[in-house]
Amino acid sequence: MNMTAAMPRAEGESAAPATIRPANAKTLRAGFIPLVDASVLIAAAEFGFVRKEGLTLDLVRDVSWANVRDRLAFRQFDIAHMLSPMPVASMLGLGSNPSPTIAPYSLGRGGNAITLSARLFRRMRETAALGEEAGALDHAQALALVLADMRKAGEAKPTLGVTYPFSSHNYEFRYWLAAGGIDPDRDVKLVVVPPPLTSDALAAGAIDGFCVGAPWNMVASERGVGRIVAAKQDIWPSAPEKVIGMRPDWAEAHPETVARLIVALDAAARWCDRTDNRDRLAEALADPRHIGAPVDIIRRVLAGDFSLDATGNRRVIRNYFRFHDDHAGYPRPSQALWIYSQMIRWGQTSYSAEGARAAASAYRPDLYRAALGETAAPGDGDLRIEGSASEDRFMDGHVFDPRRLEEYLTHFPAAQKTPHSATDDA
Repeated sequence: MNMTAAMPRAEGESAAPATIRPANAKTLRAGFIPLVDASVLIAAAEFGFVRKEGLTLDLVRDVSWANVRDRLAFRQFDIAHMLSPMPVASMLGLGSNPSPTIAPYSLGRGGNAITLSARLFRRMRETAALGEEAGALDHAQALALVLADMRKAGEAKPTLGVTYPFSSHNYEFRYWLAAGGIDPDRDVKLVVVPPPLTSDALAAGAIDGFCVGAPWNMVASERGVGRIVAAKQDIWPSAPEKVIGMRPDWAEAHPETVARLIVALDAAARWCDRTDNRDRLAEALADPRHIGAPVDIIRRVLAGDFSLDATGNRRVIRNYFRFHDDHAGYPRPSQALWIYSQMIRWGQTSYSAEGARAAASAYRPDLYRAALGETAAPGDGDLRIEGSASEDRFMDGHVFDPRRLEEYLTHFPAAQKTPHSATDDA
């Protein structure tokens, strides 16, 4: 569908550009999943940023990440809103339909959270005497105590939902569980659930918890069926979330279009980060064509103002979403290599120098710099040490040096697991 024209800019307002469509504008078909982290892509279309660059976005709402992957591979999409690990997996040849995919632009950071069923959380609170001030690690350790009791009683292990095997949600959920002393492959059952279905699945008792992007965690908490126990910022604040994915052959055949797209996305990301644009962005996202969730929930999610449950407990997370600030759009290869480390840690692949090169090649900062200029790139390089800054720690205190990937993996016993074939049909 082609997006409607944006409202004209008010005098003095630093908002959206004019939206008159240039003659012979090139139309790009773009797949997306209904999540708040598609904000930059949706804003670029809805508020005229792509039109300013002589482009038109035909946004296609899809139901699952596997669909998005396949439709990009089969040339039904030109570009796609994708999970940050999906291009990495594709360049490693992982998954049921690994088609080469690159990411020249990141759609920002933040947006994920972990929600457990209200029933399971009550049991955690009783077992571990959790107070309202308990943090993400406290919650993981409390869950470990409950799981130990469940094993002793012969109860079935809980079923927890992630959105895709090669996803930030899978790796962040596993990271949180492992930090609390839980083995994600033995102590719980992980299954794939499409993002819009997670709240309903929790309400129906089909799953006992999930890790997913906004707004679906707060949808579950406000329905009274779940409790938010951790956010992405608790696990690793700089973890890449979603990216723009495209086929490398398409990018090579359309270099000017790629550059214009990146310029438009970068302008839209700046706009999305402005608090005075938050109401307009929330209204656009709430549209049934996009997310179709209550506008009030989306507005509060954008502000990082969370209802943790239905009883009035709240939490405000500063910079819960960061679309442009602090180089959030830059596709950093060191982060692609961290994703590769998690694929190794959890048995989806094994380490090799060739694999490391393939993983790093999925993120294309060269295309970002070609479009926006060298001065737009961060000053700390493409292979920075991740998790070393005071405001950017991993929850377990580890630091990731992409040049010492094998050494990093020795900190985790799970890294010795035998690689297995991960299914990704959902």
